[in-house]
Amino acid sequence: MIINVYPSQNNPTNQTLWIFSGSSTTSRTSGSIRTSGDSSSQDTWRVNRNLFNANEPNFPGATFSLSPLFSSSNTDDIASVRARIPGGGRTNITFAASATNTPTITIGSGSRTIANLWMWNDGNEDRLGIRASSSLSYSIGQSSAWVGAGILNKPIGDFHTGNFNRGRSFTTFAAANTGSIRVVVNSQVIPEPEEYALIFGLFALGFVVFRRHFQKKRQQSAAS
Repeated sequence: MIINVYPSQNNPTNQTLWIFSGSSTTSRTSGSIRTSGDSSSQDTWRVNRNLFNANEPNFPGATFSLSPLFSSSNTDDIASVRARIPGGGRTNITFAASATNTPTITIGSGSRTIANLWMWNDGNEDRLGIRASSSLSYSIGQSSAWVGAGILNKPIGDFHTGNFNRGRSFTTFAAANTGSIRVVVNSQVIPEPEEYALIFGLFALGFVVFRRHFQKKRQQSAAS
């Protein structure tokens, strides 16, 4: 199960875009995804290295509202994700069609909106968890998955860039093994293919200019 995090294109200094994808299997006899922000680990996991870079939420942690992407005013973010849905015409990054839907977790036959993210630095480890619109109970061996994207009012500078796997914890709505949940924090907004095309075009133009200059010098040398 993966969460990709990008600076918001509409508000890169204050907001981040969180995109959920992937599936797993529950690994606890019983548990629940909660709505509260307490520090129990049933829907919270530790990361294997520091996630938070600034404004770390200290005890007892903090809950941050996750606004559904499609219902937000972040039109650039919506357009960027939709353009990368298969068939959307941009191929450097691909998201599932459900990426523009409300962030949702499904376990077995039950589904809930991921309404909040809970964060805590306990002085030794960074922790991250999901909080649902209403409690969602589960038992061991059920399939679990999450989809959708949301906007969080927390800037990208509050996080370190990189890949953060689930460390030692009881992340029971996913597999028991380390790495069953991965958070990928990107320092830049989702790159536009046009940017790559511009860079390639400038490189190609420079090569053509250099080649013509070299050929002209050879012709001058041959004439003399």
